Amino acid sequence: MCSMDLEKLKMTGAGRAMAVLTSGGDAQGMNAAVRAVTRMGIYVGAKVYLIHEGYQGMVDGGDNIKLANWQSVTNIIQLGGTVIGSARCKAFTTREGRIAAAFNLVKKGITNLCVCGGDGSLTGANIFRNEWSSLLDELLKKGRITDTMAEQHSHLNIVGLVGSIDNDFCGTDMTIGADSALHRIMEIIDAIMTTAQSHQRTFVLEVMGRHCGYLALVSALASGADWLLIPEAPPQEGWEDRMCSRLEGSRTKGSRLNIIILAEGAIDMNGKPITSTYVKDLVGKRLGYDTRVTVLGHVQRGGTPSAFDRILSCKLGVEAVIALMEASPDTPPCAIGLSGNHAVRLPLMECVEMTKLVQTAMNAKRFEEAIKLRGGSFENNWKIYKLLAFPKPIKSETSFSLAVLNVGAPAAGMNAAVRSAVRLALAHGQKVYAVHDGFQGLANGNLVEMKWHSVAGWTGQGGSLLGTKRTLPEKKMAEIVETITKFNISALLVIGGFEGYVGVLQLFEARTHYDELCIPMCVIPATVSNNVPGTDFSLGADTAVNAAMESCDKIKQSASGTKRRVFVVETMGGFCGYLATCTGIAVGADAAYIYEEPINIHELKTNVDHLSEKMKQDIQRGLVLRNEKCHENYTTDFIHRLYSSEGKGIFDCRVNVLGHLQQGGAPSPFDRNFGTKLGVRAIQWISERLNENFRQGRVFANSPDTACVLGLNRKVISFSPVTELKERTDFEHRVPLVHWWINLRPLLKMLAKYQTSFCEYVPGEIEHVTRRSISIDHGF
Repeated sequence: MCSMDLEKLKMTGAGRAMAVLTSGGDAQGMNAAVRAVTRMGIYVGAKVYLIHEGYQGMVDGGDNIKLANWQSVTNIIQLGGTVIGSARCKAFTTREGRIAAAFNLVKKGITNLCVCGGDGSLTGANIFRNEWSSLLDELLKKGRITDTMAEQHSHLNIVGLVGSIDNDFCGTDMTIGADSALHRIMEIIDAIMTTAQSHQRTFVLEVMGRHCGYLALVSALASGADWLLIPEAPPQEGWEDRMCSRLEGSRTKGSRLNIIILAEGAIDMNGKPITSTYVKDLVGKRLGYDTRVTVLGHVQRGGTPSAFDRILSCKLGVEAVIALMEASPDTPPCAIGLSGNHAVRLPLMECVEMTKLVQTAMNAKRFEEAIKLRGGSFENNWKIYKLLAFPKPIKSETSFSLAVLNVGAPAAGMNAAVRSAVRLALAHGQKVYAVHDGFQGLANGNLVEMKWHSVAGWTGQGGSLLGTKRTLPEKKMAEIVETITKFNISALLVIGGFEGYVGVLQLFEARTHYDELCIPMCVIPATVSNNVPGTDFSLGADTAVNAAMESCDKIKQSASGTKRRVFVVETMGGFCGYLATCTGIAVGADAAYIYEEPINIHELKTNVDHLSEKMKQDIQRGLVLRNEKCHENYTTDFIHRLYSSEGKGIFDCRVNVLGHLQQGGAPSPFDRNFGTKLGVRAIQWISERLNENFRQGRVFANSPDTACVLGLNRKVISFSPVTELKERTDFEHRVPLVHWWINLRPLLKMLAKYQTSFCEYVPGEIEHVTRRSISIDHGF
């Protein structure tokens, strides 16, 4: 679909009224969605109403349906739950309740409705829409509305946003709240692991998921849990013996703790519930281990939303408004979902029907089908968990040796990638060496052979446990070749940032001089800057955005007791503005200055005027982000002085440089899971290349497709030869020539109330939901 013109869009909103409500169980990120829908609605010229207490508020009417203005949704993006309230509503399931709701909407002139909730809430909205004409007829007969009112409100448009921490809605890659719930779970698992280690305990953790095991599965994969129980995959008969044997085996190998994760809806093959108490008693009686149960409960719904959920909600909320503005009486109702990094429109009832099929399959004990219906990503997570959870007998030893190294600055998720790569390579019968200190360590012969348990507990560790350096191989080529020969290295796995990519490019180009470098080489991009060509996401970028966002939340909070203050915050990223842009959207910043969008003095002056205007209203604080290398002369200090001078008497200004806190901390659930999956995919690719290029007793791989960057591009994991990527790289500024995330920039400006050109925004396309479409693994 082509881009849209703002003025045309503003004309479509004029004179129209829309409402937004949150329904069912609350999910972190709902407030960000309410904010985006409200502000985008006002932006296109529509009247926007907030319906408090979900469908109950719509049935009761009165003060529950309030007209919103721009300030109504100020400072809510960082809050968990939903500020407009949510309630389970029995009245709305009755015809009388829906008649009352229709009357309350018509009274306010509302014909566009955005519902944020789970599949039950969205199904209710669809029933309401289908009955709309007959509801108005009934109101007309009873004399509660006039003919004119019935004619003016003859059609109701609805759009759904899926808010559910279970991520159990077919068709969308992620639902609002699921990533934040994973953050809560991983924080607790990390804390429990330290106490379990101290006392040599076994912990049974029960997470939410009555019908869907997504949270349990991803947290088990991200924490390296010893055993997992989910409703979609009941364990085979005799599972108790196998579980106890697995726990005992890990203890004999030197582990001091065991973690068992189960979803609250876990069942056995006969459909009988498996409770956390049963598992605890079993381990205690059979093995005599000190075993404790932790039921996470509603903690998973609480707390501040993650950066991913805030950005997701902003994207989906803006798209929801455009879908409503474009809707006609013939347009089928849609839910706004995520496909790769793009918002898409999904036919609502296709999604609901597909979601119901999962439960039907589970009720009929067709569990393999249920896993497939959950989607390609769910199925892939399940396979990878089983692959890495415990050592398998090696089918056959090979003569291949793999070297794994980290290059560049440390990034969260590096250790998760190393762990999965080491374990899968060992399972393939390869010898694995860990290289300490990057290419420098490879040149110095600083290699250590790795075993299965060498990487136990690595997924949750931040930084780089192997040690990393920025040294490039070109000046150490002879020494590197010597080490490769000495240790008989057959393949290289480089996990790192821009230096890792450049290093492998240099090694590839040196193949003309050294036959020893004709071996498969793979780069897993890992950098907080997200500036490696060939991938949309690098390991560590999600953790860094969350770290920057948390700091900005605290900075904003510090200003709540101070009148009229603007903060200028400097982020990392080199010449790449990804970190500044995503953090800006996640914290509701007023502006984010980046290198990719050159700024001039006029724009800076406009921003100062914009903030001055804002300070005269109720909102008395501002936040401006600046990427560290966005401009040679307009430094952070310069912008601070300019704002201080121009805003004199209206606001004062403070500076914060976030610095290395963006590189530290435990990896986010996304980075743990993404690192684990990339490590597995890299080894599968390397093993294929080794077998293809093994001739006369040695590996000889000299084609361009044997030195690649492993990346996630929209929905597909792909291997791009470094020689091809060379054409798409700005080496001077260490960035790709094209950035997908530039499309997020209009979103940032619109939600900060800048009169920006809307022609860059590309609306979401309609994607049908079928068994085939959901079976494709989207990488994560």
